[in-house]
Parts: sequence; structure tokens; C-alpha cells
Amino acid sequence: MLSRTANHIYWMARYIERAENMARVLDVTANMALVPNAALSESALWQPALEISGNTDAYHARYDEVTAAQVIHFLALDEENPSSIYSSLHTARENARAVRVALTIETWENINALWLEFRQLASTPLSAETLREFCDWVKARSHMFRGVSFGTMLRDDAFHFLRLGTFIERADNTARLLDVKYHLLLPKEQEVGGGVDYYEWSAVLRSVSAFQAYQKIFSDTIQPWNVAELLVLRADMPRSLHACFEEISHILDTLSHGRHIECKRIAGEINASLLYGRMDHIFQHGLHEFLTQFIDSNQRLASEIQRTFLNVHAA
Repeated sequence: MLSRTANHIYWMARYIERAENMARVLDVTANMALVPNAALSESALWQPALEISGNTDAYHARYDEVTAAQVIHFLALDEENPSSIYSSLHTARENARAVRVALTIETWENINALWLEFRQLASTPLSAETLREFCDWVKARSHMFRGVSFGTMLRDDAFHFLRLGTFIERADNTARLLDVKYHLLLPKEQEVGGGVDYYEWSAVLRSVSAFQAYQKIFSDTIQPWNVAELLVLRADMPRSLHACFEEISHILDTLSHGRHIECKRIAGEINASLLYGRMDHIFQHGLHEFLTQFIDSNQRLASEIQRTFLNVHAA
């Protein structure tokens, strides 16, 4: 496969996943804002959404204060913000249009219809009241895109690059979400298990579609350390770091055709740390430090994938 074609497909998948992840962050933040919590101001509630998405500096360069309305617009509909849902879906569609012949008809028609429908939705300003429905639509269309591509594409290099982009982006977001939310929500010892505490952590789990999985695995009230274990080390949790890197390692094995390449070594190293990692050891050395190192390693892997396979600038 031509590196330019692979590059478009890889980044198409990353931007679709990025749009979904942004919708999840906005949804969970809006839900948390409904919980009475005198300790957190409007600014303190919405600031983490900017931090998770890496948009803090860009936001403050344009706005003097953090408000719900401004953050929602900036992360959802702002055409000038390259990380907004609007920009992510637009860039995903442009990448797909550039390689229509490498996609199935169904895959192209799905992402094209997604963009056309989104433009109609984006013509109406979002509010805290309409945000939930908007985020549900973005998540549902992202699921539909993956379902259509998975169900119609030949298992060739195009399919593997599409899946690779999805899991690289998903791993990055899960790590950022857990890192920021853990430090924001970790309560004092006497507050663990309280009503507000339970609702906030359940909202975090719902943001990664993990609430039911948590209930099945941990027959207990929601505890922050169990949430961390579920989203870091559990290979059977679809959006966990371990699950993502099992997929990434397998895909890179397939794409390398037996060659010893650096990106496969990096992915194997990260996957081994998750496969053999223990949560008590991670907490002993610091969850924040572990997640920061993971994010850096994931970005290093993404750069190596770009250099090894794609050989062009990011789309």
C-alpha cells in the first residue's frame, strides 16, 4: 500500500475516534456539573475538559475565563480549534475523500453522510441542555462508522491501518481522562463512598462505557483504585490501556511481515508493562507518573509509526 494512502486512512480513523472521545469528555463533564458540589466552581468543573484534550493553552489564548458555554463551543463546534469535534469530523471526511478507492462504498457513504448530518447539527448553537443529545449522536455515528468498516472492508493493509489509528487515539484519550479525573475527583479518605463521590466516579465510568463492566467485575461500591485498575490493566475492558495495546501489538506484527522494526519493539514494551503490571506497584510509584510516562510512550510510538510506515506529515 502507498504510504500516502495508508496515512489518510490512519488519520481518518484517529480523527473519528478523537471526535467520539471529545464527545465523551463533554458528556461526562456536563453530567458532573449537575451534581451539587460546593467545592467546585464552574471554572473548576470545566477546566479538566480542556486539560484532557490538551486545549488549555489554546483556549486561554482566546478567552479570559472558563465558562461552560465557551468550553462547549470551543471543544464541540469551533472551526478554528483543530481538536474540536467539528474539525475532527471535517478532517476525517477529507482524509476519506482523498482515498475513496481504498475504502468500501459503504464506508465512504457512511462517513460522508456523517459529515453532512453533522453540518446541519452544527448550525444550531449548543447549550448545556442540548449537549447530551449532541454527544450521544456523535458517539452513535462513530460506532456506526466502525461497524460499517469492520463489516465491509477486506482484511488488508487498509483495514489494519484504520484499526491502528483507532487504538492509538483511544489509548491516549483513556490515559488522559483517567489522569485528569483521578486527581480532580480523588476524595479525602473519609469521603470515599459518599453520594457525590459515587455519582462522579460512575460518570467517569460511563464516559468510557465501563459502568456495567465495573459492576460485573467488582461486586462493590465504586472505588477510585478499582476504576484505575479497570481502565489500565484489564485486557477484557475494550477501552482500557491494556486492551488497546494488545490490539496495537497484533496489528503491528501483521504490518511488519516478520521484520524487526522499532515501532513493534516500542509497542511490545508498553504491552508487556500492562500485561505484567500490578496496580499496587503502579500506585506505589505514582499513578500520575505512570500515566504521564504512558502518554509519552504512546506518542513516541505514534511518531515511529509515522516514520516507519507513513513517511509523510500527519494529515
